[in-house]
Amino acid sequence: MADGTRTTRRPGRPPRTAVRGDRRERLLDIALELFARQGVAETTLSAIARKAGMTPAMAHYYFKTREQLFDLLIDERIMPGRAHIEELLQQHDADPVRALGLVVERLVAVHARQPWFGTLWIREMISDNDIFKQHMRKRLGVERQSAMLDTLCRWQREGKLDPDIEPALLLVSLLGMTMLPMAALRRWKRNPRTAHIDGKVVARHVLAMLARGIGPAAGG
Repeated sequence: MADGTRTTRRPGRPPRTAVRGDRRERLLDIALELFARQGVAETTLSAIARKAGMTPAMAHYYFKTREQLFDLLIDERIMPGRAHIEELLQQHDADPVRALGLVVERLVAVHARQPWFGTLWIREMISDNDIFKQHMRKRLGVERQSAMLDTLCRWQREGKLDPDIEPALLLVSLLGMTMLPMAALRRWKRNPRTAHIDGKVVARHVLAMLARGIGPAAGG
């Protein structure tokens, strides 16, 4: 204040900026869950607000439209992971097996923090609705989309990847091998035969498949 005194707030009451940030993050969390459960096209901003325990007007304060919310969800929750995967491929260019192993660990870690991510990715990749794919293509661009595939093709030409592998399917395969079981973990916990499976088990399984395939272990 002008006289140098400071306004006080009630003990335990978070500052307004913290409340706004918490509400915004909660809306993004709820949006991710509903997009995964219902699909992007079928989920309205009002439905997201209701699920978050807020009024539609409050949700509109943070996000003017569902499309704006979806854009921010991609920018803040999906694209950083994609950028990190690209960095891993660049940093370990001389060792594709190591690079792809780290990609697997990264995908598992992302899903551990955002449990609905795998379900959303699976749903939208097989959906006839192109909203998710269009938003992703807009951010990646043709050059960025092809750069990763070019790296895989070069590794294969250099003899660093199995010649029978299809480069265009490799990353899709890794996503499927990690995201599908990670998305099923909640349900598998109810089954005694699969209750032991967690992110570490999924990562270990996929890494073993990458390193040794499905043949018997050496000396077995």
